[in-house]
Amino acid sequence: MTDREGDRDHEFSAGEGFDDPYDEFDLDPPELDVDPSKVDPVDSRVVSDTLDEHNIGSDEVDATELLDVGLNYMQINRYEQATEAFERTANFAEDDRLEQEAWVNKGIAHAELEEWDRAIGAHQEAISIDASNDHTATAETNLAYALWEFGETAQALEHAERAVELDERFAEGWFNRAFFLSERGLSEEALHCIDNAIRLGLRNAKILEEKAHILEDLGEYDEAEEIAEEANEMRERAEQDVMQERMEGGGQAVGGGQQVGGLGGGGLDGVDLAEEDLGSLGGPESDRGDDDREWELE
Repeated sequence: MTDREGDRDHEFSAGEGFDDPYDEFDLDPPELDVDPSKVDPVDSRVVSDTLDEHNIGSDEVDATELLDVGLNYMQINRYEQATEAFERTANFAEDDRLEQEAWVNKGIAHAELEEWDRAIGAHQEAISIDASNDHTATAETNLAYALWEFGETAQALEHAERAVELDERFAEGWFNRAFFLSERGLSEEALHCIDNAIRLGLRNAKILEEKAHILEDLGEYDEAEEIAEEANEMRERAEQDVMQERMEGGGQAVGGGQQVGGLGGGGLDGVDLAEEDLGSLGGPESDRGDDDREWELE
């Protein structure tokens, strides 16, 4: 057999070869033909986003349900997945108010990841839509929070002030403005702001601790001490309630709203997500109506 193989002088066809240049071959659908020079190699969302754009019509997607997906991710601390869900909600939403809501929540999720530049961008997107005053006010105060963490303290105060201009019933907005003013040494103005927040129902240990700090700066030491003691008692009661709920729940963690971070020891805070449905844009939204005017701001 070896001799026969050695005697073979057959010339095998080399084929026609490829044109130069030749078209590359792959099994991907044409919808995924993406210019690689325009794609971040670490961006894992390129394929899914491209598929969304080409294969799914906005009329086939319930943007409200997609928003709920993001909120559910927030509840289990899956913030990266939440940002993706909120971005898709914004892309598919046909209603400006829902789109604005999605951008605000995306900013909140980025803040949880301490991605301050992305949080700033998301809140700026929400503000640019300006579909409703309450959503825009929430975006403004959360933008202020992100700017503060990003080191842009002057801009942070501007946006905190804009938040309460848009919605004067926004308790968290008044609290954040109080914090910024206090940090800049404007303690009298800060006291007025934090009193407004308390009048609007935002009364917890963190708020009272910040008020005690402001009173100390104003030299009101006796009142500051009283407020600080009340804050400690409130914190202890809250801790006991949490422990009791955990015991009753068989050791399960207590559910509730996810809170955007904050500065330790009182101070700046992002807006809470609503506790009942992890809701979109801050707890106070549900009870901030234009009809109820039984309070007065100073």
